[in-house]
Amino acid sequence: MKRTFLLCFILLGWLHLAFGQATFNIDGFSEQYYGKVYFSDTTQTASAGWVEVYDRATKKKLIHVDADELSFDLHDGEIMANIAEIPYGEYSVLLYEDYNFDGIKDFAIMDGFNSCYGGPSFKIFLASDKEFIYNDAFTDLAQNYCGMFVVDNKNRLISTMEKSGCCLHYYSDFIVENNNPKLIRTRTDDCLKAPICTTTIEEWKGKKKTKTVTSTIDLDSEIISDYFKFHVDKENKDIILCNFYDDRLCYVILDAKQNVEFYYPFEELRQTSDFIFYRKNGKLTFKNKDASYTIYDKSGNIGVDITYKGKTHRWKGNTKSRRGSIGKLLKGSLDNVVYQ
Repeated sequence: MKRTFLLCFILLGWLHLAFGQATFNIDGFSEQYYGKVYFSDTTQTASAGWVEVYDRATKKKLIHVDADELSFDLHDGEIMANIAEIPYGEYSVLLYEDYNFDGIKDFAIMDGFNSCYGGPSFKIFLASDKEFIYNDAFTDLAQNYCGMFVVDNKNRLISTMEKSGCCLHYYSDFIVENNNPKLIRTRTDDCLKAPICTTTIEEWKGKKKTKTVTSTIDLDSEIISDYFKFHVDKENKDIILCNFYDDRLCYVILDAKQNVEFYYPFEELRQTSDFIFYRKNGKLTFKNKDASYTIYDKSGNIGVDITYKGKTHRWKGNTKSRRGSIGKLLKGSLDNVVYQ
C-alpha cells in the first residue's frame, strides 16, 4: 500500500513537471528566421526559461538567451513576436526590428523583468553580414530604464523613459553613431510640487550643451479646490491665487507663454507661510524677501501692487479677464492665511 502511494506521488510529480514545462515555436515575423521559447512552468503567468533564434534554411541556432523570468502570453495557442506595449503593457519575448537604422532588422530577446519597477528587460543583438552580435550599449537601454526603448525610424531616434515614484519622470533621446547609441537630449518632468510642474530640457549639439527650465500649473488639477485669476494687460501676465487641498493658499504669476514666472510659497507649497487678508477692503498681502505684495479685489477693481526697495509697481488687472473673486476664494479658513 505504501509502495503504491509512493509510486502515485512520484507519477503525479512527474506529470506536473512534464505538463508544466513547454517549448513553443515563434514564427511569422521573418522569412529567414524563426524562434523557440521554453517555459519551465506554464501554470504560471511568468517563469524561468530561454529564447532561441534559428536560421530557417540551415536550422542553425543563432542566438540563445537564458531568462530568469519570461511572460507566458498565448494568442490563439501561439506565442507571438513583436508585441511591445510600451512601457508597462504586454511584451513578446522576441522583438525583431531595426535598432541601429542600417536597414537590417535586429533582435531584442527578453531575459527577465529587470528594468525599472519590475518591467521587462531585453538583450539586443545587432545584425552583421553573417551573424547577430550582442551589443552592450543598446542592451543597457533595454535593461536600465522602464521597459523597452522606443524606435523612431522617421527621425532616426531611440527614446527611453524612467521614473521615480509618481511625480518624477525622465526621458532621453539617442542617435546612433558607430553602431552605438549617443545621448543628445534629456527631459525631466518634476511634479513633486504639483500642480506646479517643472520641465528641464538639456540638449547636446556637438560639444555645445543647452539647458532650459520651464514651470507650468495645471488649473484643472484635483489639488486645486478653487482659484481667482485675472490678466494684467500692461505686463502681459496672469495673476492667480489658488486654494490647494481646501487648506492652503498659493500666489502664482504666469508670463506671456503661460509659464510660471513666480510662485509663493516657493520652497514647499504646503508649508505654513502667512498671507494676511483684510476682509473690509478686500486686500490680501504677503512678503517675500525684500518685496511686498498687495492683491486687491474691491468695488470692481482688481490688481496687484508690488513694492520693492521703496518703489511700487502697480499692475492693474483687466476686469473682463476675471475668474472668481478673492472674497469667495477666502470665504473658508485656510491654514496659511491670517484673517483680519
